[in-house]
Amino acid sequence: MLDLITHSAGHVVAMKAGGMVTGQELQRAIDAIEAAKRSHPLVSLVIIIDDLRWMTLGALLKDVGYGLTQLGDLERYHRAAVVTDQAWLKHVAHLEERLFRAVEIQTFARRDHAAAMAWAAELPRGAHESPEEDGYHGA
Repeated sequence: MLDLITHSAGHVVAMKAGGMVTGQELQRAIDAIEAAKRSHPLVSLVIIIDDLRWMTLGALLKDVGYGLTQLGDLERYHRAAVVTDQAWLKHVAHLEERLFRAVEIQTFARRDHAAAMAWAAELPRGAHESPEEDGYHGA
């Protein structure tokens, strides 16, 4: 299961994952990320993970394929908050932070999910959430 969660900041795409994630669920998340990228110069992500077991093969292939297409566009991603109590996922997030230095990745315990949401919403000094304020009109 992968569900989108409402966030008050338009540049933040938040989601909750658990159990088995399907390709269709992952596609909804990708569509939300792409919509945010069309509207905002920087995008942040929050993923709350609760008892994630695995992805279907279709979801795994879609995840890897989408990830590879984003390698040339990492400067558009500001922050990624990973909220989980699963130790192995925290290790994966720290590895990704080392691999993708352009994106600030931080892990949070599930009890700190509100702090994760607030952290993801913070923009760098001088950045504006509204694309019209800084002259950004999409790619």
